[in-house]
Amino acid sequence: MLNREVVIAGAGPAGLAAAIEAAKAGAQVLVVDLNIKPGGQLFKQIHKFFGSSAHRSGIRGMDIGTQMLAEAEKYGVEIWINSAVIGLYSDKIVSIERGLENGEKELVNIQAKKVILATGASENVVRFKGWTLPGIMGAGAAQTMINVNRVKPGKKVVMLGSGNVGLIVSYQLMQAGCDVVALVEAAPKIGGYGVHASKIRRAGVPIYTSHTIIEARGTDRVSEVTIAELDSKWQPIPGTEKVLECDVVTLAAGLKPISDLVRLHDLDLTFNAVFGGWVPKHNRDMESTQSGIYVAGDTTGVEEANTALEEGRLSGVAAAEALGYLTAEQAKELKDDIWERLDGLRMGPFGEKRMFAKNDILADFPACVK
Repeated sequence: MLNREVVIAGAGPAGLAAAIEAAKAGAQVLVVDLNIKPGGQLFKQIHKFFGSSAHRSGIRGMDIGTQMLAEAEKYGVEIWINSAVIGLYSDKIVSIERGLENGEKELVNIQAKKVILATGASENVVRFKGWTLPGIMGAGAAQTMINVNRVKPGKKVVMLGSGNVGLIVSYQLMQAGCDVVALVEAAPKIGGYGVHASKIRRAGVPIYTSHTIIEARGTDRVSEVTIAELDSKWQPIPGTEKVLECDVVTLAAGLKPISDLVRLHDLDLTFNAVFGGWVPKHNRDMESTQSGIYVAGDTTGVEEANTALEEGRLSGVAAAEALGYLTAEQAKELKDDIWERLDGLRMGPFGEKRMFAKNDILADFPACVK
């Protein structure tokens, strides 16, 4: 059995941020990720980040990912790619199916002192007649194809969902040379930022609000979809059907936290629909109801990349403090700065804390707050 001070499941924004903070303080850190390249969502994000200079406004996500990987290497973070955490047991024993250079796998058990779960989120699906046809995929899958693998998923795309993911990925599909036929949104209003929607509309792409897909048809793959208008009870209105020709349908219907390892270790959960479903309870250090097990990023509820980065930093600082690499005073200074940035990210449009900020969720279970 191997030994590591900190084992992190997930090499996305939260996992890398946690690794950098813990390693910077002096901890021995191992990050495990199932993908063939670390960085997670960052390398899909070819657009520039919004926000303040503290959150790298104006820098593209993929460039932030490159910077973070360089920083992780600088501080000696060990990263195992093509590997999966398949077991999390008492006393923080972590079982990993590690991918080897020859393509084979080996089972490795590691005794950790601290564990950070930053496994991210998965895409929701929308079921309609014909939804299993080839060519129908999550918007994130399409984004991976064009931005990471440089492969177009098809020629003519219908996007279901007008949140920021649907809007941004639609524009990126257009940049990749795809014809985005339409965006279809069940809600009466566009869900994402107006700046993203405006780019889509200026390009001449229609956005059908109060509409949904009721059927997809095709033989070897999807070739057309039928959409219909919805009434106030979200039911299709007969006679409003429209047929759209396409060879790809992308689903941007939200995300849900990946909670497999959280459930495996029997951490306490709570249900919150705003953050995507079942999320682990944690305190302000991102420590779960099991001592020494931390959670960060979309695992704790779906927000966006900057909040994931900050939560990762919190968990990394807290783990380093618990291991004795930071004094209480040093850790408090770092954590106070992080919480100030997190609170800023969670402010509403008029400078007031949003009703469903994670700060409020923390207050719901004071037993978890130190």
